[in-house]
Amino acid sequence: MTLRLVLRTLAARPVRTAVLSGGFGFGVAVMAALLGVGDVILEQSRSPALRGGGDLVVVGRAGDVTSARYLLSSVIGAPPLGPRVAAVSPTQRRTLFLVERDRVTRLRGRGGIPSLEKAVGDPEVARVGDWTDAPADRAWTAPDPAELLRAMDRFHPIPDAPAWADSWAEWLYFNGRSPDGSLRFYLSFMTGRGDRRVPPARRASADSFRASERSAGVRLQLERNGRIENYSRRVVVPEATLLARAPDVDFARNTVRLEGQRYRIALDLAAERGGPGVKGEIALDAPPGRSVPPFVLHGRSGWLSGYVVPVLSGPLSGALEIGGARIALDGAVGYHDHNWGFWRGVSWQWGQVMHEGYSFLYGRVRPPAEATPPEEAERIPGVLAVIGPGGPIAFAKGAQIEETSSAADGRPESIQILAREAGLDVRMDLRIEDVVSTPLGRPGSLGAGPTQFLQLRARYHVTGRVGDRQLDFTALGSAETFRGGPDLSAASAGSRPPAR
Repeated sequence: MTLRLVLRTLAARPVRTAVLSGGFGFGVAVMAALLGVGDVILEQSRSPALRGGGDLVVVGRAGDVTSARYLLSSVIGAPPLGPRVAAVSPTQRRTLFLVERDRVTRLRGRGGIPSLEKAVGDPEVARVGDWTDAPADRAWTAPDPAELLRAMDRFHPIPDAPAWADSWAEWLYFNGRSPDGSLRFYLSFMTGRGDRRVPPARRASADSFRASERSAGVRLQLERNGRIENYSRRVVVPEATLLARAPDVDFARNTVRLEGQRYRIALDLAAERGGPGVKGEIALDAPPGRSVPPFVLHGRSGWLSGYVVPVLSGPLSGALEIGGARIALDGAVGYHDHNWGFWRGVSWQWGQVMHEGYSFLYGRVRPPAEATPPEEAERIPGVLAVIGPGGPIAFAKGAQIEETSSAADGRPESIQILAREAGLDVRMDLRIEDVVSTPLGRPGSLGAGPTQFLQLRARYHVTGRVGDRQLDFTALGSAETFRGGPDLSAASAGSRPPAR
């Protein structure tokens, strides 16, 4: 029937039918050609040769990869990826403008390390013999673990954000515990916005605003067999010295020195409630690859919060002396992180546990409402990082963190963390065994917001899978959280900034 209709139409109007048939045929041919060209373009866009060589391209969420040197040495260059990677090269792309009289030409520039670019087979530079590594390129071709450690643990200038300026704080935090958990300590070297800063109305320039002093303090919370003792000392330090030398700091007779990959800490603190003070020395080793690189959250009006973990777990040594009694730390395990930012109204959930050379770290920051709308704050994910003996193994950016509290007094009873992403399926159940509560609110503390900062001793039960490793273990660990309302512990540290 269809064939008869076509033949009759062709016989009645032969010219129009021929033109219409040719048009349809030409349209189909053009579409087929475009699809073929598009497929070739897509395939070429994925070609490693056109991207500068290599089989894998890594980019950051905003383009640039932060902590790229750490990524090269401690992730891509460490097991399990290290033995499988033949060559890796960092590159950076920037827009340049060539100005010649009234003519402006927009250029796209790309920079890299000559020897590494050639190693991955970049055709643009493969035959350029004159392009060789400069002395400074060694920081990329053979990064020094001690140099990386110092770079990630530096202190930061205070951003010019008037809405948040009075709540700035930055600190080095250390904790440690004996294998049986009977001895624990929390130690902070904290700095804030100095009371003697140049008032805004008298600032001559941004330089004069930063060329001043910062308030500083050292605080130690020490727990021995369930008894908690608190020691501290407060000073004022030159900001320029702090920015130039940190993490090497001097707060009165209390110091931190980073020597290679070992932190050496000297303490001389007074008891907060009378009695003998504490003196001693602590050493924390930082094994290569057992770090979490820096990351920063940003919010309205210049608000920010930064966090880095230079030592996720490492051996502790040294001793403390209190009233003639010596407390040995040999055989203990320690942890070190570094925080900076504006802290008014900020709270967080955090925890860490170690088992058989593996470290598990979870956390989530809750910004103040003025910095981040509630709907955006709820989308800030919890994270879970897993570090093995050879370096980072897995990272989940969508971890769920749920806390259960006592109906009677609000005391945390349990915490549950769930993380399910590629190569990671972990459940962590925390049973809270002890709570140390620190009231907030005095000047110099974290400011408005939750009124109780809680440091928790918890027994972790970790189950699930990380890569090919099945997990099912129980171990003591630490955790932190916040609550509003009255003091939850008779062993409160008093109305001072928390040791965290």
